[in-house]
Amino acid sequence: MCGITGFWNGKGIALGEAHELLGDMCHRMELRGPDDEGIWAEPTLGVGMGFRRLAIVDLTPLGHQPMRSESERFTITFNGEIYNAPEIREELLKTGHTFRGHSDTEVMLAAMEEWGVRRATERFNGMFAYAVWDAKERRLTLGRDHVGIKPLYYGWVGSSFVYSSEIKPLHAYPEFRKYGTELDAESVQDFLIYGYIPAPNAIFKALHKLPPGHILELNAATERANPVPFWSLRDVVNTGRRSMFRGSEREAVSALESLLSSSVKMQMLSDVPLGAFLSGGIDSSTVVALMQAQSSKPVKTFTIGFKEAKYNEADAAAIVAKHLGTDHTELIVTPQESQSVIKLLPDMYDEPFADASQIPTFLVSRLARQSVTVSLSGDGGDELFGGYQRYLFSQKLWGYIGKLPFGVRRSIHNWIVKQDVATLDRRFKPFSSLGKLSGKEGPIGHKLKKLAPFLIVKAPEDFAYATAKVQRADDLLRGFHEPARGTEIGDVDVANFIERMMVYDTLSYLHDDILTKVDRASMGVSLESRVPILDHRIVEFAWTLPFHLKVRDGRGKWILRQVFQKHLPAELLERPKSGFAIPVGAWLRTDLRDWAEDLLDSDHLASEGLFDAALVRRRWDEHLTGTYNWDSALWKVLMLQAWRARWCS
Repeated sequence: MCGITGFWNGKGIALGEAHELLGDMCHRMELRGPDDEGIWAEPTLGVGMGFRRLAIVDLTPLGHQPMRSESERFTITFNGEIYNAPEIREELLKTGHTFRGHSDTEVMLAAMEEWGVRRATERFNGMFAYAVWDAKERRLTLGRDHVGIKPLYYGWVGSSFVYSSEIKPLHAYPEFRKYGTELDAESVQDFLIYGYIPAPNAIFKALHKLPPGHILELNAATERANPVPFWSLRDVVNTGRRSMFRGSEREAVSALESLLSSSVKMQMLSDVPLGAFLSGGIDSSTVVALMQAQSSKPVKTFTIGFKEAKYNEADAAAIVAKHLGTDHTELIVTPQESQSVIKLLPDMYDEPFADASQIPTFLVSRLARQSVTVSLSGDGGDELFGGYQRYLFSQKLWGYIGKLPFGVRRSIHNWIVKQDVATLDRRFKPFSSLGKLSGKEGPIGHKLKKLAPFLIVKAPEDFAYATAKVQRADDLLRGFHEPARGTEIGDVDVANFIERMMVYDTLSYLHDDILTKVDRASMGVSLESRVPILDHRIVEFAWTLPFHLKVRDGRGKWILRQVFQKHLPAELLERPKSGFAIPVGAWLRTDLRDWAEDLLDSDHLASEGLFDAALVRRRWDEHLTGTYNWDSALWKVLMLQAWRARWCS
C-alpha cells in the first residue's frame, strides 16, 4: 500500500525544479507511505513521478520505486499488491527474465516487457493503481484494479496532465492551484444526495476518478484520451447469465469455499505483521476462519465496540474469536474518542465524504496498526451475495407501489414533498399500516416523507437513488433544481429485482463509498487493508450463481452462510447485526453542537453563497428540537463545510 503522484507538462522542466515539486507532492501523502520516498523525472519531456512507500513485500531497497524495467523501457509507480505475482514470476523465469529482488513491482515490469502493458494488466490478480512511462513509445499509462479497491485521480490543468492516489498532492502543483480548483456543481449536488461523489466525477471540475477495471493511455500531455476497460462488471454479469453454474448446491458451496480459501491464502502473503478486522458478522468471520485454517499460529484480530448496545458488535466478535482461537484485541470506544476523529476527517478524506461509519473505520484501523501493518477485511459480501436488508425491503415496497400507474405515484409524491411533517401527521394519524413496511415506530409524517422518493422510481436500480434522497441535502443549495436523473447500470442481462440493485451497488456504492472509506481510514494510520472477497475470480463466480443460492427464505448470502457453517456454529448466524454505525444525530444535539453551530452560522453560509442559509438553519432547528431527525442530511452539509474550510479557503 503506497501513494503515487505525477505529472506530464509536455514542455520540459528543469531537473532540480521537478525534484523539488515532486518532493512537495509526495510529502502531502506521507501517511500512505511512511517507509520510503522515490522521485523520477525526464526533464526534457516534462514527465515526473513521485512515490511514497509502505513496505509490505521485499522490505529491502530492491523494492524502491519508481522502478525501471530490465531494458529500462518502462518506469512504474504502483500502489497496491499483486497477489499472483509469485505465479507470474515463475512463468517469466522460464522465458528468460531475471529478478534482483522479490517485489511484485518488479514482476509487473517484467510482465509488461513480455506481454505489453494492457495484456499484463489483464493477468494481474490484486488491488492496484499504477502509472507507467514507456520511454520507447513516449506513452504514459494509468491503470486501476478490477473493482476499484485502490484510488486514482487524474486530470488536465493548463498545459499539464496530473494524477495522484489522493487529491492532496495535486494542491502542490502550480497549474492545479491556478486552473484546477473550481468546484464541479454536479459533483456537489451528487455528494449532497449520496454522501459521496460517484465516479468518474470528482469534486473539482478539472479532475476525474479512473473507473475500476480501466486503463488510460496518453501519447501527449495535452491529449484528451478516454479510459478504456480491460475488465467490465457488465460483461462479467452478462457472461455469468449465459454460463450459469449447473452443479449441485453442495458443489457450489465447495467451489466458493475453494475460491475464498485461495484468495485468503494469496492475500496473507506479507513480509510484515498481518491480521484482520473482525466484526462478528458473516463476511469478516468467514474470512478470519479461512485465515486461521491456513495459519500455524493464532491470527491477530481486531474489533472496536461502543457502550451503547445498539451500536456495539464487540461481544459478537469476541465469541467468534474465542471459537476460532484468534489473538483478539478489543477496544470499547467512548463518545469523546469518536468525536475527536472528526477534526481529522477533512485531511483524511480530501474529497467530501459523509458516510459516518468513516469514524469507527478509522478507529479500528488505528487499533490494528498498533500490532500489524496489513489487515484483511470482509467487505464485498453484501454486494456479491445479496446481503443488504434494503434489497428485501425495496422489493417488498415495490410490490405495493409498483401496482400504481407512474403518473398517480408522481402526483402523490409531489403533494407529499410540499407538506410539512406536522401537517402530514395531523391528516394521516389514523393510518398506521405504513409502519409495517419498515417495522419501525415513528410519526406517520416522517414515514410519508421517507416514502416520497420511492414513489417516483421506475426500475429496481433506482431504489439506491431513492434511498439516498430520503435524507438528501441537495435541496438546501441556492438555486436548487431537481436533478433529472436516476441510476444507470447499462446493458446488463438481469431481470431479477434484487440482482439489479446488486449490480448498481457494485458499480458505484462499493468503490465510491465502502472502499473509499476503508482506503482513506486505513491509510490515515499507514495500514494496508486487503479485501479477499473482492478477488475478481470470486466476483466472476458469484455472477454465474442462480439467484436462489444468494437469497433464500427472506435472507441474503445463503451460499456464504453455508461456507460460514463449515467453520463456525450455525447459531452464530442468528445474531442481529447492528452495522458500523454511530449516534451522530444525538451527538449533534449535545457534544457536537458547538462545532456544528460554527459551520452552520447563518452569516457565514450567506456570505459563501452555496446554501440557502435560512433553510439550512430551519432544518438545524428542527433537528435540535427533535421535530425531525435530519442527522444524515446535516452530516453531509457539515462534512462539505468542513472540507471547504480546509481546502477552499
